[in-house]
Amino acid sequence: MSLLLLRPTSRRLLTALAAPRSCWLTAALTAPARYVRALSSGDFRCSSGLSAAGLVESAPLAVQPYLKLMRLDKPIGTWLLYLPCTWSISLASEPGCLPDLSMLALFGTGAILMRGAGCTINDMWDKDIDRKVARSENRPIAAGEVSRLQALVFLGGQLSLALAVLLCLNYYSIVLGAASLGLVVIYPLMKRLTYWPQLILGLVFNWGALLGWSAMKNSCDWSICLPLYISGIMWTLIYDTIYAHQDKTDDILIGVKSTALMFQEQTKQWLIGFSTIMLTGLTVVGLNSEQTLPYYIAVVTVGAHLSHQIYSLDINNPQDCWKKFCLNRTLGFILLSGIVLGNLWKRSNKTDKTEKVHRGLESLAAFKP
Repeated sequence: MSLLLLRPTSRRLLTALAAPRSCWLTAALTAPARYVRALSSGDFRCSSGLSAAGLVESAPLAVQPYLKLMRLDKPIGTWLLYLPCTWSISLASEPGCLPDLSMLALFGTGAILMRGAGCTINDMWDKDIDRKVARSENRPIAAGEVSRLQALVFLGGQLSLALAVLLCLNYYSIVLGAASLGLVVIYPLMKRLTYWPQLILGLVFNWGALLGWSAMKNSCDWSICLPLYISGIMWTLIYDTIYAHQDKTDDILIGVKSTALMFQEQTKQWLIGFSTIMLTGLTVVGLNSEQTLPYYIAVVTVGAHLSHQIYSLDINNPQDCWKKFCLNRTLGFILLSGIVLGNLWKRSNKTDKTEKVHRGLESLAAFKP
């Protein structure tokens, strides 16, 4: 009982220190209701006092609404935006070399800022809609914690910092990156106009597949960048259709459209089709970039991962949809590891070929009269 009399921040800290890492029940009993909801949705980890949600809740109260507005407490979206950038940067790296860590860090910063800006724009558009949806009714603008004017000022700050990141790149990449801003702004409107807002999201979220290569090479090799971009769009259609099935009941009531509502019980067939296009595109990427065995092993693993997601998906179970949605971060890292290892393998193959040539020349020299 004395624990419950402490301030919420202190109570959470003591609970995290006292409870074993696997103690979900204790966390559920001692945490506020919003943490219980997060636990049930899989968006919080009892084992991580340093989780994104925990860090946001530890921030000053005046700052928390803005951190939640840019979804720092839910980093899965930032990862899904960032991973296509890492694929492209890694593919553009020199054979036998690891990807440029400074470029990865720069794009990681940009992903945080642009995902935050996109969420701010989305919530400004959707203030009235969010109030009617159980999952989004507590978002800062919908809940009245942040006004639209405050959100607009905050948006300006995020975009200014994102521009500073963009200006660190070459001129080609600056123009290419700026070209995506229109899609970022109109995306929230698409759910009112079309059943394919997930397609527009795919165009936005996978822009890094183009930008990462151009940042490394000062231009785009379209034989590689375009199939990678298309594969990323298909990937977004897969995971965001799964995500949209969480909200389909509310979406019907308020008139919001999505691929989940359009596909309905045919969802799995559509997801299989998207997966087929994605894997075909990744194979083309591998062939055009002269990738090696580890890359193709990763592509096969990605295919198996998608098969598991689709086969086991229960579109009428919101918790299962959230779980499958979050699994896509793992999928993205599987592909990234294949690209990096495949690129390192290129140097090994090149060395073997060089040694064979040298041995051949030495053999010819030995036969000279």
